[in-house]
Amino acid sequence: MQRPHILQVGPYPAWDEEPLNEAFTVHRYFAADDKQAFLAGIGSQVRAIATRGELGANRAMIEACPSLEVVSVYGVGFDAVDLAACRERGVRVTNTPDVLTNDVADLGIAMMLCQSRGMIGAERWVRDGSWAAKGLYPLKRRVWGRRAGVLGLGRIGYEVAKRLAGFGMDIAYSDVAPKDFAPDWEFVADPVALARRSDFLFVTLAASAATRHIVNKDVLAALGEDGMLINISRASNIDEDALLDALETKVLGSAALDVFEGEPKLNPRFLALDNVLLQPHHASGTIETRKAMGKLVRDNLAAHFAGQPLLTPVL
Repeated sequence: MQRPHILQVGPYPAWDEEPLNEAFTVHRYFAADDKQAFLAGIGSQVRAIATRGELGANRAMIEACPSLEVVSVYGVGFDAVDLAACRERGVRVTNTPDVLTNDVADLGIAMMLCQSRGMIGAERWVRDGSWAAKGLYPLKRRVWGRRAGVLGLGRIGYEVAKRLAGFGMDIAYSDVAPKDFAPDWEFVADPVALARRSDFLFVTLAASAATRHIVNKDVLAALGEDGMLINISRASNIDEDALLDALETKVLGSAALDVFEGEPKLNPRFLALDNVLLQPHHASGTIETRKAMGKLVRDNLAAHFAGQPLLTPVL
């Protein structure tokens, strides 16, 4: 039986590439020099798109594949997939939730600790001889016992809050409604009010039109000159220009960021700041999780072509 043709939008690790090649006829969009001509040539054969969360699949790509049946996303975020175009054509969409939840939460906590205690600068202080020449490293701020806000108490937000509880922190959260599974944490509906009562504000929302720039100038001002913003969600949830302005003027104390607009080519203003921790969008970047993500991408594709229910459907 002929193997289904799939369009692979971006590269995967070798441990995913090999089983993908064995199960499907793979067309590597990312390797094509003339991508428009490439799609024009093979688009009619494509029955599935395998993509990554930050790459997605736009309307033009979807429309170039008239036989498309399913888009399988390697990542929890699917905001880069044109869901409206998929609905119009009856195309199913899957993602890879749960398997990356704990690693993302871990990195969020690590970023908070690293930035609050100045660990990057402290290591440099040792390496460049400042410890011997200048003495003790400048004092930083504690984490335990302080106030934390979680903007979006979904899978990842819940795991972040559970970890924060281990530091004896005063925890509150915002979401569309109070959560029955979080009776010990305060529900604050308004993001500005949440920021005002927080020393650390974690952004763990799924990205959508409704959440675009939900962290705006007012939220950042409410978080304040001693506050820290930690983003392990999507870049679009934060107004980056407002964030940069707030960091440069010290309206906001600091930030720890794993995602950026236009990444990996982030705004150069970030590079001039000493009050922001920059990470290369690697919250799910462990060997264990990436293997689980790749398997779930393939398992969703296999289930679809076997006529079985999708494991993690979005649409």
